[in-house]
Amino acid sequence: MPTKKALITGITGQDGSYLAELLIKKGYEVHGIVRRASTFNRGRIDHLCSDVGHSSATVFLHYGDLGDSNSLLRVLSDVRPDEVYNLAAQSHVGVSFDMPEYTGDITALGTTRLLEALRTSKLKAKFYQASSSELYGKTTTPTQDEETPFYPRSPYGCAKAYAYYLTKNYRESYGMFAVNGILFNHESPRRGENFVTRKITLSLANILAGKQECLYLGNLEAKRDWGYAPEFVEGMWKMLQHPEPEDFVLATGRTASVREFLEMCLKHLQIDYTKKGSGKDEVYIDKKSGKTIVALDPLYNRPAEVDFLLGDASKAKEKLGWEAKTSVEELAKIMLQADCKKKGVALN
Repeated sequence: MPTKKALITGITGQDGSYLAELLIKKGYEVHGIVRRASTFNRGRIDHLCSDVGHSSATVFLHYGDLGDSNSLLRVLSDVRPDEVYNLAAQSHVGVSFDMPEYTGDITALGTTRLLEALRTSKLKAKFYQASSSELYGKTTTPTQDEETPFYPRSPYGCAKAYAYYLTKNYRESYGMFAVNGILFNHESPRRGENFVTRKITLSLANILAGKQECLYLGNLEAKRDWGYAPEFVEGMWKMLQHPEPEDFVLATGRTASVREFLEMCLKHLQIDYTKKGSGKDEVYIDKKSGKTIVALDPLYNRPAEVDFLLGDASKAKEKLGWEAKTSVEELAKIMLQADCKKKGVALN
């Protein structure tokens, strides 16, 4: 039986790197699209590949961009993949308020370019679109599943809504095997440093190592459904192995606030703290040193906040046999261990 080929956009990101590892273990030939830049951003996949076009690489990289239709057509023609995973995006919610046009061009129209390139190439590749729980935004339901109405609250969420409906439209209009994975927050030691969970674990490791004075955060009360990224990429793969193209929610079914995640981390690190002040003036003080180690900064508040998200992945469990296994407490410890190790800090 011929080796399956997979093409991943966003392969240098958290999800792309874990997905590449998973597919290699399953015997796939893995290809990834990377943008040409003056500096490399391939730390997450250095162990998997050498360089673009390198013949001895485990993962084969190709220059391309979701903003350039011709490059997408060229890569599809060269690789002729069996599966395409579209994970690339301007993926930071906060940044999307600062760069709404760019976010729409890459996150929304980039999906259009890739789907259209796949359609016109006449390849029969299965297509996975990385959707997001940010689609639900200002939800009024206690949990969110595949039938919950969308109410995005950021340019990023709006762009993902466009990409979601377009993926569904190409499936229904052209008979393509195209699916949306609506993934709730999923984290890991490879999470970008400007995402709140990783910002917390890395900053606390830096504080313990004497390399940072204070961690500044925005809304501590925002609640999210946080899972472990390696488990979630397996769900992506399972969606493309399902007999029929369907959209699925992946989530843990448990929620925790930013404050709760922070305090889990402080507990894991055995930092004895006290809280002083209230509202925007609240601070966390290390009892041992007497120093303020966590404070609030309005810079990190968003124009429109998503207060609460909690996913219901019952459909994925029933049809795909997928469910999240790692608790948010375990997740916090995994991330802290990795960041403390990098900074030379012992974690009990």
